Amino acid sequence: MLLLALDTATPAVTVALHDGTAVLAESRQTDARRHGELLLPAVDRVLAEAGTALGEVTDLVVGVGPGPYTGLRVGLVTAATFGAALGIPVHGLCTLDGIAYAAGQAGLEGPFVVATDARRKEVYWARYDDARTRVTEPAVDLPADLGERVAGLPAVGAGALLYPAAFADVPAGMPEHQSAGALAALAAEKLARGEELLPDRPLYLRRPDAQVPANYKVVTPR
Repeated sequence: MLLLALDTATPAVTVALHDGTAVLAESRQTDARRHGELLLPAVDRVLAEAGTALGEVTDLVVGVGPGPYTGLRVGLVTAATFGAALGIPVHGLCTLDGIAYAAGQAGLEGPFVVATDARRKEVYWARYDDARTRVTEPAVDLPADLGERVAGLPAVGAGALLYPAAFADVPAGMPEHQSAGALAALAAEKLARGEELLPDRPLYLRRPDAQVPANYKVVTPR
C-alpha cells in the first residue's frame, strides 16, 4: 500500500503519504482562503520528500468534512481527479474522525468531543468514546445549544477553542485542525482490517453560503 491522504475541510491544507505502516512525508499549511492554491504544490512536496512518483500511489483517502463548501470541495475534486487519472480507489473519511485520531496520538483518552469552526457562529461536532470510536453523527449547531450533550467532556479542535463558554475543558497540546498524517494512519488501520470506508462525497450538513437571490431576474435576451 502507498496511500496518499489529503484534507481541505478545515483551514489546514494538509497532505500525507503513508506506506501502510508509517507516515513517509506530510505537509500542512493553515490558510482558510488559499486551499486551491496550496493543495497541489503540497502534493508535489510530499511526493518529492518521500522519493515517490504520483503513479506509484495505490490508494487515495480524502477528508469528506463536515466543512465549509468552498474549501471542502477543493480536496474532494482533487482526490476524485487523481483517482480517475490513476485508476485507483478513492476512500472517504470523516474529517472529525481524523482530528479525533490525532488527539488520541497526542495522548487524549475518551470520551471526548471534536468541534471545528463552521462559521456563522456555529460548530461542526461529534462525540467519541475514544480516538477510534465516534458515537454520534457529525452535526452543526450553535455552541450555546449543545448543553448537556457536551457538558463535562474534554473537547478538541478550533471550534472548542473559539467557544470556551460551551467547551470548558480544552486540554493543552491537542490538534486544532486536521492532520493528513493522522487521517492516513486511521485509513490504513481500517483498510488493513478490511473495513469499508466512506464514499468520496461531501458532508456539507447545510446549504452553501453563496445562494442565488430569491428575487433574481434574468436580464439576458430570450
